[in-house]
Amino acid sequence: MPTSVSPLTSLAPEPFMKRYGLAISLIALLIIMILPTPDGLPVAGQRMLGILLFSIIIWMTDAISYPVSAAIIMALMSFLLGMSPDVANPKELLGTTKALTLALGGFSNTALALVGGALFIAAAMMQTGLDRRIALVVLSKIGAKTNRVLAGVILVGFILSFFVPSTTARVSCMVPIVMGIILAFGVDKKSRFAAVMMIATAQADSIWNVGIKTAAAQNMIAMGFIEKQLGKYITWLDWFVAAAPFALIMSIVLYYVLLKLIPPETEEVAGGKEAIARALSELGPMTLSEKKLMAMSVLLLFFWSTEKIVHPFDTSSTTIAAIALMLLPGIGVMTWKQAQEKIPWGTLILFGVGISLGSALLSTKAAAWLAKIIVGLFGLQTMPALIILAVIAAFLIIIHLGFASATALAAAMIPIIITILQSVKTPGINVVGMTMILQYVVSFGFILPVNAPQNMVAYGTETFEVRDFIKTGIPLTIIAYLLILLLGATYWKWLGLV
Repeated sequence: MPTSVSPLTSLAPEPFMKRYGLAISLIALLIIMILPTPDGLPVAGQRMLGILLFSIIIWMTDAISYPVSAAIIMALMSFLLGMSPDVANPKELLGTTKALTLALGGFSNTALALVGGALFIAAAMMQTGLDRRIALVVLSKIGAKTNRVLAGVILVGFILSFFVPSTTARVSCMVPIVMGIILAFGVDKKSRFAAVMMIATAQADSIWNVGIKTAAAQNMIAMGFIEKQLGKYITWLDWFVAAAPFALIMSIVLYYVLLKLIPPETEEVAGGKEAIARALSELGPMTLSEKKLMAMSVLLLFFWSTEKIVHPFDTSSTTIAAIALMLLPGIGVMTWKQAQEKIPWGTLILFGVGISLGSALLSTKAAAWLAKIIVGLFGLQTMPALIILAVIAAFLIIIHLGFASATALAAAMIPIIITILQSVKTPGINVVGMTMILQYVVSFGFILPVNAPQNMVAYGTETFEVRDFIKTGIPLTIIAYLLILLLGATYWKWLGLV
């Protein structure tokens, strides 16, 4: 549970970039707009590159909240594109009506429906307490040895990834449970044991964001662009078959990295098993709402994993149907009022605007122009697929250091990455497969607490320092990067993805 902010913290001056981020981003936008328009780039495309740079600076500096940034981006698109020549008919202005339609285009994407549905499922889990029960049941079977508790925390992150398609919600569920374990064990909150458990809570969820398509919003961003630009739909099972081995190996790596770099003070905590059993007994017997939600979740998981095999229904449609059941009087598990209080609507707004931003980069030819520049700069035209994967993956890891949201990173980068891959001349390159693998890298928020909301939730417990997170995050990132290349040269190549 995040702790309250002390008076001294609240009086601390804001970082320079956070204080002046909005002004810097507006200046950057203005500079892009007044520069001469390059050959091959429409005026609308130049202005979209300015809006993209504005967005990246705003998101990286955290100068304003994500929902507010989304509103500003929509307004900029409406007026700057509206007063630009139409790309299809340069003799006429596009007009604010058409430009606003572009700015709102992401809200009609099926991926938005899936993310919205995921937030409702997370709300239902919190409302019924089923997520807490699942976590405690798993931990109750583990034992009190510190290495087994660590394995249990990682295992819970894996299991909840199937049923709670929201990373922040999963970590928010786990944090009070892990804090309860720490306090019940009588262990100091500043101990290495506490640090290991809380870091594992955040990192395991980031790892399984890669393994499961429905585990994170940024995956839906990528899927939306793959469908729009490449006309290819990736099923839940296709994603799982490709990504689960990576996530499984990284879960094992996480276990050993944490034990090696931050070894807990003791091998076993007295009374640990009893503390978990006590917390579980306080929940009481499973309620009717929990049973109904469990049945609905298992059924939904079945539909997700068997799409295009047993039935023709896509993930978004089955998720919306499940949400309808969860809200239905007499059958459901929560009311609309209960749901709306637990849903981060700002996340949904950012998601929709992120898709609109990427789509506008494509329709104004800005993405294609920028991709051509990047391909030429790095000399990617005829490089082998594995080298291209290595270069772009390294670029994503570096740029993620400045982002506090993988959703924002995916919105800014995935349409450009797809266009880059389409423009290279390497024979036999699988653009869909390579984009999917590079989307895995977008979820690598392993190094800094500010690189992902789930990291900040865990950091708010004050059980570890930033240096502890970095100490374990850097080797995790290096190993994950090397594993991407290893699987790219073997397993994913055998699957035909590279």
